[in-house]
Amino acid sequence: MHVISAAIAGASGYAGAEIARLLLGHPEVEVGALTASGNAGTRFGALSPHLQPLADRVLQPTDATTLAGHDVVFLALPHGHSAALAEQLPADVTIIDCGADFRLDDEADWSAYYDTPFAGTWPYGIPELLRADGSRHRADLRGARRIAVPGCYPTAASLAMAPGLAAGVVEAEDVVIVAASGTTGAGRSAKPHLMASEAMGAMSPYGVGGHRHTPEIERNLSVAAGRAASVSFTPTLAPMPRGILATTTARAAKGADAASVRAAWAEAYAEEPFVHLLPEGSWPHTGSVLGSNLVHVQVTLDERAGRVVAVAAEDNLTKGTAGAAVQCMNLSLGLAETTGLPTTGVAP
Repeated sequence: MHVISAAIAGASGYAGAEIARLLLGHPEVEVGALTASGNAGTRFGALSPHLQPLADRVLQPTDATTLAGHDVVFLALPHGHSAALAEQLPADVTIIDCGADFRLDDEADWSAYYDTPFAGTWPYGIPELLRADGSRHRADLRGARRIAVPGCYPTAASLAMAPGLAAGVVEAEDVVIVAASGTTGAGRSAKPHLMASEAMGAMSPYGVGGHRHTPEIERNLSVAAGRAASVSFTPTLAPMPRGILATTTARAAKGADAASVRAAWAEAYAEEPFVHLLPEGSWPHTGSVLGSNLVHVQVTLDERAGRVVAVAAEDNLTKGTAGAAVQCMNLSLGLAETTGLPTTGVAP
């Protein structure tokens, strides 16, 4: 049996290291080159001592020569850095990009939030995401050689609300999302507001009224609704290393009741291995999905306000990034979608 060789560009960051963690448990994959930019030449174990089997590897420079010869290349690079490197890699290599370079399909949206040229669009990596016709993005990922992993916020927010839009039990014109993320969502680079003395014991909003994930979420929910969705998205920084809790609300459609609302979500996720609708009365908790590729979802109808409330919890580094990347790789290569991906969390 052919062993799949996989390189990780940007292995020194949180997302790259999480990809490495998951690949170490993947029965079909051998971890190949680990690369970095400023950390090239550094022993990997100095940055990720929890990944003992790879601790003695030395991080290599991030270039096409180093990445050549692998079956799969994961790009865990800063936004705007993937496109140029991807152009230099052969067409038969599966490239999974964890950055934003190929997520958006509208050049105007890209230019409004990023300062590099628009690179185009690749198949979008939320397999479970519904379309209005009942199909899912999974079909686009099977056999694809270029895949864009979604943002961590869009994964949670989109999976939380898409079933209601696809089923027509909520309106698309007034979707409001407030989501909290752990500090790893901001990357590994040192930033004053991420110091423990600043972040611990406090919460704060950021990107208010114009976060760059807004057009991605809006596009996803528009596809689910089959018409234009309007999204107000506010992210907040929570005093925890990892995890996202996304609270989404939308106006209930005329005639929708509590039973039809819950039925929409139950039907959408009944057969999904990584997205679970919790029992009624139980609400998502970030600690329950820590380290897993799971998304926990709950939904209810707020009859007084006439709005549907759907909440999703995920680990931003696993299902929100690295787990999604490995899930997409599995689909690309014809492997069982769940191969190598944990469905149990770590607690406490």
